[in-house]
Amino acid sequence: MEQIASKQISSSTSTATPSGTVTSDHAVSEQIVVSRSKKKRRVVTRGKVHIHSTYNNTIFTITDLAGNVIAWSSAGKVGFSGPKKSTPYAAGIVVRSTIDKAKEYGLKDVVVEVKGIGTGRDAAIRAVAAQGLNILNIRDVTPIPHNGCKRPKPRRV
Repeated sequence: MEQIASKQISSSTSTATPSGTVTSDHAVSEQIVVSRSKKKRRVVTRGKVHIHSTYNNTIFTITDLAGNVIAWSSAGKVGFSGPKKSTPYAAGIVVRSTIDKAKEYGLKDVVVEVKGIGTGRDAAIRAVAAQGLNILNIRDVTPIPHNGCKRPKPRRV
């Protein structure tokens, strides 16, 4: 799988012999290793799973602990369209396809963060457990207002 190429570097005091080789007083031989394999992937054994579930879609992202994305998918990317994107079945398919990509990195332990109030929320968590990943923690990070903006006045007719 690996090729080794050697290179002759010589100074100005080189002479050619009848056999075609170059002889020199200061000849230096280098070996360059050329690899034909794919780009090496970093090994990530622990990561975070972000599930963003809305009324219209489910977005599933797997990151390492620093937040760098390893793999992601959504119901629309997998092939669902319209009202089928928000179903629990679509969420399970999304999880399955994304974890298959992430297992190439050696992912084993995950922390799950769930955001939103869609129907695919619980189905996605069950699908993560069914795919063989060890769930360390489940957090709900849905944003909740703490008496934020003022409500509009009631309409006078």
